[in-house]
Amino acid sequence: MDEFALARALHVLGVVLWIGGVAMVTTVLLPTVARMNPASEGLAFFDRFRHRFAAQARYTTLLVGLSGFYMVYVLDAWHRFTEWHYWWMHAMVFIWLIFTIMLFVLEPRARHRQQETPAQLTPENKLARIQRMHWILLTVSLITVVGAVAGSHGWLIFGA
Repeated sequence: MDEFALARALHVLGVVLWIGGVAMVTTVLLPTVARMNPASEGLAFFDRFRHRFAAQARYTTLLVGLSGFYMVYVLDAWHRFTEWHYWWMHAMVFIWLIFTIMLFVLEPRARHRQQETPAQLTPENKLARIQRMHWILLTVSLITVVGAVAGSHGWLIFGA
C-alpha cells in the first residue's frame, strides 16, 4: 500500500468533514438559530450543537495536521514555506493553527467561563458575533482550499 496516497486521502477526508462542517454551521445552522424566538433559546440550542460538532472538528483537525505534516516530511517539501508562490501552504498551516487554537484552547476555556458573560452582550449580539466570526473563518478557509487544490495541481498564481 502506498502510505503517501493514504495520507493524502485521509487529509482530503479530514478537510471535507472539517471545512464542510464549518460551511454547514455557517450557512444553514446559524441563520436558522438566529431566527429562533427567543434568541436565548437559539443560543442555548447552538451551544448544545457546538459541543457535539467541536468533538468532530477536533478529530478532523488532528487528522489534517498529522497527515499534512507527514506529506510535507515525505516529500521533503519544507522549502515550499520559503517561496511565496506556494502561499497556499502557508495558508493551510495558518487556518489549521487558528482552528486548532480555537478548538483545543479557546473553546474549552470559554465553556468554563460562560457564567462570566458581560451583561451588555445580549443573546442577539452574541449570535451576531458568532455568525460574523464563522463567515470570516469560512471565507478564508474556502480561499485556502481553492488555492491548495489549484496549487497542488501546478497552478501557481505568482509563478515558479
